[in-house]
Parts: sequence; structure tokens; C-alpha cells
Amino acid sequence: MVSTWAAVAGLCALLPGSAHAGPVSAANTTLFGPNVYVFDTSMPAADIQAKATSIFTQMESNQFGTERYALLFKPGTYNVLFDVGFYTHVAGLGQNPDDVLINGGVNVPAYWMPNMNATCNFWRAYENFSINASAATNNTTTIAVSQAAPLRRMHIKSAGGLWLFQVDPSTGAGGWASGGFLADSVVDGQVLPGSQQQWLARNSKWGSWGNAVWNMVFVGDVNAPSQANFPTDAYTTVDRTPIIREKPYLYVTSSGQYAVFVPALQTNTQGPSWAAGSTPGTSISIDQFYIAQPSTASAASLNSALSAGKHILFTPGIYQLNDTLRVTKPDTIILGLGVPSLIPTSGQPAISVADVDGVKIAGLIIDAGAINSPSLLEVGPTGSSANHSANPTFLYDLTVRTAGPTAGKNDVGIKINSHNVVGDQLWLWRADHGEGAAWNINPTKNGLVVNGNNVTMYGLFNEHHNEYQTLWNGNGGRVYFYQSEIPYDVPNQGSWMSKNGTVNGYASYKVADTVTSHEAWGVGVYSYFRDAAVKSENAIEVPNVTGVKIHHMTTIWLNGMAGSEITHVINGQGGRVYSNAPAEAMRQTINEFAGTGTPVIDTQAPTVPGSLTATAASSSQINLSWSASTDNVGVTAYDIYRNGTLVGSSGTTSYSSTGLAASTTYSFTVRARDAAGNTSAASTSVSATTKAATGDTQAPTAPSNLAATATSSSQINLTWSGSTDNVGVTGYIIYRGGTQVGTTTATSYSDTGLTASTAYSYTVKARDAAGNVSASSNTASATTQAAGGTGGTGTEWTYGWDNNSTTQATTWFKPTGFTASYVIVHYAYTGISQQNVTLTFNNTTGRWELPVTGLSSGKVISYSYTYNKNGAQYDTPTYTWTKP
Repeated sequence: MVSTWAAVAGLCALLPGSAHAGPVSAANTTLFGPNVYVFDTSMPAADIQAKATSIFTQMESNQFGTERYALLFKPGTYNVLFDVGFYTHVAGLGQNPDDVLINGGVNVPAYWMPNMNATCNFWRAYENFSINASAATNNTTTIAVSQAAPLRRMHIKSAGGLWLFQVDPSTGAGGWASGGFLADSVVDGQVLPGSQQQWLARNSKWGSWGNAVWNMVFVGDVNAPSQANFPTDAYTTVDRTPIIREKPYLYVTSSGQYAVFVPALQTNTQGPSWAAGSTPGTSISIDQFYIAQPSTASAASLNSALSAGKHILFTPGIYQLNDTLRVTKPDTIILGLGVPSLIPTSGQPAISVADVDGVKIAGLIIDAGAINSPSLLEVGPTGSSANHSANPTFLYDLTVRTAGPTAGKNDVGIKINSHNVVGDQLWLWRADHGEGAAWNINPTKNGLVVNGNNVTMYGLFNEHHNEYQTLWNGNGGRVYFYQSEIPYDVPNQGSWMSKNGTVNGYASYKVADTVTSHEAWGVGVYSYFRDAAVKSENAIEVPNVTGVKIHHMTTIWLNGMAGSEITHVINGQGGRVYSNAPAEAMRQTINEFAGTGTPVIDTQAPTVPGSLTATAASSSQINLSWSASTDNVGVTAYDIYRNGTLVGSSGTTSYSSTGLAASTTYSFTVRARDAAGNTSAASTSVSATTKAATGDTQAPTAPSNLAATATSSSQINLTWSGSTDNVGVTGYIIYRGGTQVGTTTATSYSDTGLTASTAYSYTVKARDAAGNVSASSNTASATTQAAGGTGGTGTEWTYGWDNNSTTQATTWFKPTGFTASYVIVHYAYTGISQQNVTLTFNNTTGRWELPVTGLSSGKVISYSYTYNKNGAQYDTPTYTWTKP
């Protein structure tokens, strides 16, 4: 079908404010930074295509890489044909999709995985342009994707229609594909899902829809297929979309200015918002946005902008956040361009939203950090109560990811406490492959917890968490399409038991027993118990009350250990899935569930929190901790009282009370609360006295004797002599080439991810608790080692490991005499079952590489590689390597 072609079009550089044609070299020198390319029809088509193709070559198999790109097209027609890889956002800058026409093609192929397998084609986006495919691709647009690859505001004019999978030419069969999202779009011809297992289409129209496999849901679509023959035809059709505000998008106004268009809130809609003319809504000038770039933005600068009433536009890159981004003003927009990633580094949520109207958060990856966060995105504080029905908060195209690129931890992915929130294409993913993907290394309890009432979800993808994937505690919830794989890596049945150890496994979709109204359409739950013969009693658990209805449920046994199964579909109803054959052993369905009973009213309060302690941390902060309460249903939060007044809540068994007066005694109590609002009695009161104010204005002495030593081709280790301070040094700030790259409380630091055979210079500053910062240390420089490492030579490749640090190494594979389309490493060691991870091509070293963390000296790793050469797949022998 599609391949990577050579090139045609033109680039445009825009100065802040307006646009002017310019050379290709200026295309990424706009106010949006170096990884945003703005294309203009006045430029040579070949230059645009060459640039897009070079980016695809870099990103085709770059599943867990750090690079991010946005390719933006100003209004006009472009005679180009290119493919789209990982972390690439392609968008038109017109007011409407037909303002930008790609006359040639924009496709997503699946060459990098065996047999045109698209199940890992994640993290990319199409938005706001039209495509007319050329004869080079049989006049067909192919977008072979799975989760987190939304198609929005698209007009597919291609005579061959839109294919959502790719054919494997070696077998003639469709390559696997596992779920996607199409919204606010038009396809003139046929949409052919082919082997696509599930899909959600919302507010779109097409000439015809080709087929279904397991679970395809249509909401507010024109010419949607009939659901009358479910489950033989796996269609679920909802005639109207009850409430929607289409995603805000960047565009260029008629006067050449950048702006963000915010579509209007609409109810009971059918078809695209732009079918009868321009999408209704309002425009916000770009000068109302803080343009965040990863080289300059920090949590402090972002919070300062939010406090000043600015919106945030994140440009492509990775943002390390040492504090939560606090959205406190109504109607705030946080918009990602080029699939940017946010990573909380201090064990807090990346973003918290106050209980306010109309916030829009869109187009982001939120990655868990190394320190466990109670949640990664929190919408509304605990106890939120405002009615936002006239102006709901919307969440669009968000991936919440625990491990994969690096190890990470969090308890909950997204916690929604506010009422009337709407989600539109969310993927909450505890990694099943990649770095840190193991039962005890990247633990998460739940992907989504909903405590607010009247929350609506369109396209909820939620996978692999250790307990309930989705836990819904609020009333009036509605979900249109649900896709969930329960965890692969459960080590044994005893490790995965719900309801105080009395029930096998955790339901994927759990509606709390206290809920009285809830409805869902197209709920699919799949199992692959890879590591043990594990059973899950129910895929779905809901209260049996008249206000609860679930339409069209499906369970699938994808694969797994013999003896593993999902025993029932919902509440003990429906047969088990346990094997790939016969057909009924692999797939079970139930058309309708409607509760018949009366609500169970929870009146039992949690037990009293115990062992409360209070410790003064500074002149303005006291830290609290206590032992957990128990409850017949479950504790949802703890309320903290200071001197008898409620001052905050916590989802964990600790809390920091800040903003206190120096040398002052405070008393505290804590109460536990459950989802029904029952509150425990108060804990025993404890007191603590804040420390005396220091009035410290004296900076620490400068660190001395800084030394830099290259330990590998990608790492330099630093050591220095400690500073002194009149009160005490609390940490050190490390600068590489004058730019801050990290902090530490020790007198050593490892700088990783560097380029081989490259010189780097460093300085270090000390800081104290009052925020005073020392002068710089001496400058120390080192040059990374040449590329290479412990390994050997195969028949047509070299291979091996670079030892990066005491806990990290990089495995690498370098073809000799041919170019590989992809390379996958299969490695295992004591305590870690086999990991199968795609390597990333390093242009500098000419090798395929993968950093591996969590290693220790003496660890013996067995490993082999799978590589693609000239369209065929080959496997190397198995090797071993012992980490020094």
C-alpha cells in the first residue's frame, strides 16, 4: 500500500504574529520553536516532502524516543506524498479542513512491525486538512493505527477511500490493528476497517462503512451502519451526540495572524461541525497564550503564566515538572502541539484543575515519574460540588502513561472529582512493554477514577492496571466506547484478588455499588494472561439497580496461559473466554444489561485513622502521617483539620500543611471519608510547633573540585567537594554548557543521554532552604567515549552493550552491509521475564539502541535480536552479557 516517497512542497517561516514566505531553513524558526515546521505553498514542493520524509525515517519505529514534531500546513494545495511516524502531529492551519489539500497523500504504514502489524502504531495525530490520494497509493488513504492516534476534522477525498489497516503482501491478510478514533470528519468514499479490531467514530460521515471485527461504536454519525444484527455485526450506533465541544485548534486568521479557534458547545448533534459552513465558535489570539518550549519552560514559569490568566500552548518536546501545574481560572486552555510529554518529577500530579468552568486540556502525553504520584491529572479537588453543565471541562487526546520510555509509578492516571467533565479520546496505559514494564516496577491501581456526577466519555481506552481499570463512583456517568486489556503480567492468582481477597481478579469496568444511575455503549474487555493461569470473575461489575444500563458488551481471550480466563461478562452473566478455539471460547457477548433492583445505600462510616503524627519540617510547614482506615466499600479520601478547621484533603495517608507562621503551635486531626459521603470520627489530636524563622540571606559557598569523567559513549559522571552554609545546604544545581540539566542532594551526578565522542562542560551551584544560591563552581569538561561496547560480531551485524552507570546499560545492534527497517531486542534476566522492545535508530552512532535501567552489577542478561532486511524478518542467536 503505502511507502516512504521522496519529496515535494515548500516551507514558510513565520515571525511572531504574521506569516511570510521564506526558505526551508527558516521553516522551523517560528515562535513555536525548532521542532515545528510551518509549510507554505510558495516553497518548492520537493523541499516539504523531503523534510516530512526525513522526519518519518527518524520516527517510523521510534516508539519510546524523545523526539517530537509538528508539521503545519498553511491554506493552499500541496502536491506531496509522505508517511507519518511516532510523535508527529500533522495539521492544517486553515479555518476549515478544505482550506488545506494534500494532493498526493499522507499515510501511516505498518512496515516496521512484522506482518504489517499496526498494534503499536501509537502517539501521532491528523487534524484539520483534506487528502486526495494519488495513483501511487491506488488512490487510497491508509492510516494503519491503534490507540492514541486521533483523526480530527479530516476530509478524505481519495477515490479509494480510507483504510484503517494495512495488508501484508506476503500473506494477503490484513495486519493487526487495535482501535482508533475518528471525529468531526468526512470520507467521501468507503471507510474500510479491515482487520481493525475496534473503533469509535463520532460526528462524522462517509459514503459507506466496510465491516466490523469485535467492537465498533458510532455516535452522532451520518450513514452509520445498523446495530440491529449485533453481535454478528459488531456495531453499536447512537444517533446523536448528547454534548460536545470539538477540540480547540491552531490556525492562521485571514489577516495572517496565529490564533486558536475554540468551537462552541453543542448538544444533540449529528455529523461534522463544519459540514454546513465554518465550525461555530470563537477565536483567541496567540498573544493570549504562553508558548512553552522545553528548553526554557519550567513549572514555575508555567504556573506564573496560568496565574496571570494566560493559556498554555506546549510545543513539541519533553517537559520535566518539579511542581504541579495548577489551573485555577475558568476557560483556561492547555493545548499540546506535536504530542509533547509532561513528566512530574516530585511525586505530585502533573496537572490539577480547580472546580471551575470550561477548562480544555488537549493533545498531551503525561508520563509517570520515578517518584510515585497519587494521580497524574486531577480535575477538581476532592469534594468538588459545583454544577458545570453550562460550560463543562473537556479532556481531549490525552495519553496517561506509566513506564514504557522509562520506569514510572502512580496510583491513579486521571482522577475526576468535578461534575459534568467530558473526555474525548483518552488512553490510560500502564505499559505492558518497554522500560520498567513489570508487575512490581510500574504499579498502578486504576487508570481512571470518576467521583464527579454527570461525567461523559467518548472513546475510553484503559489498560493493564493492577486493580480496577476504571472505577466509577459518581452518578449520571455515560461512556460511549470502552476498550480495555486487563493486565498481562499478573504473577499468580493470589496477587490479583478483589473484594478483600474473596473474588478472582478485578473487573475492568467497575461501577461502585453506591451508584444509582449510569449508562455505557460498546464495552469491550480483553485478556492476555501471559505469565500465569489467572482468572477474572467478571469483565464488568455494576450495581443491579434500575438506573444502570450497559449496551453491547464483548469479552475476548486474546491469548494466554492455559487455564486463564474471564469467567463472566457482567455480574456473573455471560460465558467464559479461555482459548482461541472454538469461536465461543474466544469471544462472548451480551446485548443488554438493565438493572432491576433498588440502590444499595451505604451508611457505614470508615474506621478512625490511627497513629497520627505531626513533624515540623520548617518555619512554615508541618508534615502529617497516619495509618489507613478501612471501610465496607472503600475509603476515598482523608480530610485534614487544623485547629478545628478543615484545611485540605489527601488521597494518601500523609499531608503537608504549609504557609504556617514561624514558632507557632498547631493542632491537627484527620477524618476518613468514603464515596457515599460517610465520615469517620476524628483521629486523636496531635500538635507540633513550627521552627523559628531564620531570616537567612546568606548564600552557600561555591562547590569546589568539580571533576567530570566519561563512563560511556552516552554518560559523564560528576563529583565535587561539598559547600558550606550558615544554616545548611539542601541541594546542588547542575549546569551543562550553562543550561540547567538536573539537581541532586548528593555531591555527585550522572549526566546521561549524551552523544558519543562529544565534549561537554559543566558547572555546579549550591542552594539552601531559603533559596539562596551560591556562585558557580569551577568548570569541568569531559568527552564521551566513542560508540561501542561489550559485544561481538554476527554474520551480518555487530552487537553488544554499553555500560552507562551502576544501574543502566544500553544494548545496541548495528547492521553491516544492509539497512534494517526495524530491530527488536528480546532480553531477560533473573527477576524479569522476557521483554520484547523495539530499538531506536541513533543517527549519530549508526546503531539501533535501547537504554535499559534497573540493572545491577553481576546481573546476567540473555538476549537476542529480531531484524528486518529487504522485507524479510530474521532472528539472531541468543547471547549473554554480565553487567560489570
